[in-house]
Amino acid sequence: MEKVVSLCRRRGFLFQSSEIYGGLNGFWDYGPLGVELKRNVKEAWWRDMVATHDDLGTLPGAPSPYDMVGIDCTIIMHPQVWKVSGHYDLFIDEMVDCRTEGCKGRFRVDHLAGSECPLKPSKPAGGSDKCSLTEPREFNLMFKTTLGALGGEEDTAYLRPETAQGIFVNFKNVVDSSRVRVPFGVAQQGKSFRNEITPRNFTFRSREFEQMEIEFFCHPDTSRQWYEFWRDRRMQWYKDLGLAGDRLRLRDHDPDELSHYSTGTADIEYAFPFLSEGEYGELEGIAHRGDFDLRSHMEGKLDPKTCPLTVEQGDDGKPRHRGSGRDLTYRDDLTNERFTPHVIEPSAGADRATLAFLCEAYTEDEAPDEKGKMQTRTLMRFHPRIAPIKAAVFPLVKKDGMPEVAQDLYKALKKKFPAVYDAGGAVGRRYRRQDEIGTPYCITIDGQTLQDQTVTIRDRDSLEQVRVKLDDTVAEVERRITAL
Repeated sequence: MEKVVSLCRRRGFLFQSSEIYGGLNGFWDYGPLGVELKRNVKEAWWRDMVATHDDLGTLPGAPSPYDMVGIDCTIIMHPQVWKVSGHYDLFIDEMVDCRTEGCKGRFRVDHLAGSECPLKPSKPAGGSDKCSLTEPREFNLMFKTTLGALGGEEDTAYLRPETAQGIFVNFKNVVDSSRVRVPFGVAQQGKSFRNEITPRNFTFRSREFEQMEIEFFCHPDTSRQWYEFWRDRRMQWYKDLGLAGDRLRLRDHDPDELSHYSTGTADIEYAFPFLSEGEYGELEGIAHRGDFDLRSHMEGKLDPKTCPLTVEQGDDGKPRHRGSGRDLTYRDDLTNERFTPHVIEPSAGADRATLAFLCEAYTEDEAPDEKGKMQTRTLMRFHPRIAPIKAAVFPLVKKDGMPEVAQDLYKALKKKFPAVYDAGGAVGRRYRRQDEIGTPYCITIDGQTLQDQTVTIRDRDSLEQVRVKLDDTVAEVERRITAL
């Protein structure tokens, strides 16, 4: 993991936020290559889940055809949203402080192994072998902010801790404006904020992060089938983009982990290098949420402990947190049936996915240098669809018209996808530079190019080199990227 972090900083994938001032824990900036990588991950998700899904036929495993639309909701919403959703009351962690000299750390209770402080000094003050941990206390993870000029308690608002609620409160707007029919999904990408007690493990647990979420609305009778479809489809998406080894797993929650209103929840998990052997970290959760969310925003905050679900009452016998009172049921215009749709929620983290692709891509092997001697090579084996740079163009030497031909090819490639032009140093060193940032194809303009108008395309992973006609190069690179 240290090598991955070092490469990320050295090559411009990730930097700590406000680094020149000592940094800010739990916040990260994406550099020139990192922003391209993360953008590619998000665009692959949007293209595969929203833009090109087959709404005229049935995808493999799908119970029936379905629609998929997008939405982009505000980061700050009406405070009542978070009271009804349960975040105001229940979005909490328990934390403890360590009073031992040499530590003074603060930790989430569920991150502690037993009663020992993870940063316990080897010999605490006073010679005691025990840590001095405070009693656990609750800590709400939502960031507070203030609306308006006065700044009173009634002006308190919150940065959203998830993007999902924006979809739920717009359910009726989407149905009425886009004329979608159940089953359909609403997708959203965007920033969320959680005031984590102990952000850690690089970008895995941050205070500001980006989500890629779908809320899929379906008939209650088919919800189990749709849950299984989305669980399997989302798992396959990661595999298709390169997380195909045994470091990726799909874990169905045990019955005692499920809410009683849910018929299934699964986590897609990845064995990140910072975890202990045999441990996995969550990449995405796929949850069957029943009608919990739409009913909450209609009726008021539901008590998840009740069965069947009922609105939580205050001491005055009224809903503790009132709902909108709006009708969020759905009427099927073909059957005239009215029902509250069930929801399947595939919720992915764009930052965690990007981190997993970085970890999976990092590879060390051996390859010959320009003199034919085997040397250790560091490369990032990104799937071409998400690689920050798709192609690099090298003139073999800076003379004989090679730079001019290379520049023209570079400009043609640049119109299609991110590419770089590199004329500095021996061609072997240039290959190494591109390997280290994950560029899948390097194209060399040499003496033969000037004779027969062909170029060399070199594959990052196999090191295979083939001659291709200069005029066909852009199409060939594009074909290779889209074919995988």
